Amino acid sequence: MSALGTFRQETRDWLDANCPESMRDGSDDIVGGGRRQTYANPDAKAWLARMAERGWTAPTWPTEYGGGGLAHEEFLVLQDEMVRLNARAPIGGMGFSMIGPTLLEYGTESQKAEHLPRIVSGEVRWCQGYSEPGAGSDLAGLQTKAEDDGDHFRINGQKIWTSGAQYADWIFTLVRTDPQAPKHEGISFVLIDMEQAGVTVKPIKLISGASPFCETFFDDAVALKSNLIGQVNRGWTVGKRLLQHERSAIAGLNSGVRRGRYDGMRPLPEVARDYVGTEGGKIADEQLRDGVLDNAMDARSFNLTQRRAAAENDSGSTLTFVTSMFKYFGSELGKDRLELQLKAMGTQAMGWEGDMFTAEESVLTRSWLRSKAGSIAGGSSEVQLNIIAKRVLGLPD
Repeated sequence: MSALGTFRQETRDWLDANCPESMRDGSDDIVGGGRRQTYANPDAKAWLARMAERGWTAPTWPTEYGGGGLAHEEFLVLQDEMVRLNARAPIGGMGFSMIGPTLLEYGTESQKAEHLPRIVSGEVRWCQGYSEPGAGSDLAGLQTKAEDDGDHFRINGQKIWTSGAQYADWIFTLVRTDPQAPKHEGISFVLIDMEQAGVTVKPIKLISGASPFCETFFDDAVALKSNLIGQVNRGWTVGKRLLQHERSAIAGLNSGVRRGRYDGMRPLPEVARDYVGTEGGKIADEQLRDGVLDNAMDARSFNLTQRRAAAENDSGSTLTFVTSMFKYFGSELGKDRLELQLKAMGTQAMGWEGDMFTAEESVLTRSWLRSKAGSIAGGSSEVQLNIIAKRVLGLPD
């Protein structure tokens, strides 16, 4: 047996022995970690601890920072075996998908040693401080100030749409360190401990009824200079690279096997048949039938392209501007899927509460409303199209 074959068998045996049965339901109910994490199911805590001990919460990160140290081919084997078992990811979040990979590229040895192992173990949860009320798609227009105050920066300003900030322990943030410089310069990238008096978080309730986004206020908050990533006034380069990691994660390029956000729902053909009916064994509404078929073909093609991109990416690092293509297509594909389900289910897809709606119908309402944010969060679809035009296709401004 080849070395990779041996690794596959050992991985399969270990997963069979160590993944709790309740963690084999394919659910996207992923643990985020951090000091505020609670565990309704003790199996989730045990599953996290077992995977973290092997470094398999961050399989390709170097072992000296707590990672698994797996080669790219071994990582793909691990993903295959987890999918075979229908195993949940033990933990997720911005520590793994965004700041961790960025620290591996731009962090000092002391920064890596301080922060990466606590991400791997699930001890610390991270959030992102980028957008501001006056700086969203035009991110470089940010105005949160960081003033030099000896061994630290004093931070004042406001961030918005900080996903999961109410649960996070640390925040990675773009701040303005030179207000006189051109707007793409004079920006620095700093890490801020949220457990301090100068940080206030206020969740924003969305039309879906949930509050994944927050406002975050800095009032003389402190960011140690030891937590400056890269050089002062050169944070825009670091910030842009992190966005590529983010879009790679949103598009599922980290593993090439990430389940789609809506795959937990019943297949579209099944839903359409139940609500619209059939004629000759086919979905009765011809226009809806064509839409369902197109969406299914697009979803399958997208998944295969994800897997191919991951397999071809031998370095294991995130792709470059091509991530915008995946992010754009994935966001629009998810929105289209829910619009089709809405057409199929009619008013039963608009349930909020009450006995007249099933649990599936009520979940769909919230998912449909939430999906509208998918073409904005992580960079709007319009921004992605501009990046694709300029950086991928090389079109003139």
